[in-house]
Amino acid sequence: MSGAILILSGPSGAGKSTIIRQAASRIEPYYFSISSTTRDPREGERDGVEYHFLTREAFEAGIEAGDFLEYAEVHGNYYGTSLAPVYKALAEGKLVIFDIDVQGHRLAREAMGDRITSAFITPPSLVELERRLRERSTESEAVIEQRLTNAREEILAIDEFDYVILNDTIEEAVEDFVALSRTARLKVGRRECEALVGRWLGRD
Repeated sequence: MSGAILILSGPSGAGKSTIIRQAASRIEPYYFSISSTTRDPREGERDGVEYHFLTREAFEAGIEAGDFLEYAEVHGNYYGTSLAPVYKALAEGKLVIFDIDVQGHRLAREAMGDRITSAFITPPSLVELERRLRERSTESEAVIEQRLTNAREEILAIDEFDYVILNDTIEEAVEDFVALSRTARLKVGRRECEALVGRWLGRD
């Protein structure tokens, strides 16, 4: 069987990166999809590590060529997921993990719906999310307010996801994520089902 796709969405500050990092040794083999973007690198960011940094012209050429699984324009910049490394990781039997927004999840569902398992990760309340964002002390008041505004909209799409991970305590959220990773690997798309039936009946 080939690999599987697990999409994670949720508001900034929900703890997605922390959960993946703490669960990493327990969900191998996996590939964390690195997005491409047209925004400028921030201090310390490296091309091919945090993001693939592209010019707007190169990104739009990729859109025309159908090179992206999903893409969106956010605050004047493109963000998207290149298909080539995704297909390579799937062929290697890896769990491909995406951290994308609600709009990206919708686009990915349209493209590869029966291959996808998805989860919305969220703190238990908006009040708790605000507390966590402020405790990070890494963003301006304007950015925090924008993230809270986005979160109020994102939570309304929670029923579009297969699962919800409530990040009340990081330990419990990590356990839920590990269990979800195992579940995602068991999901079989239509083409895989057809191939399995053929092998099972001795047709291949």
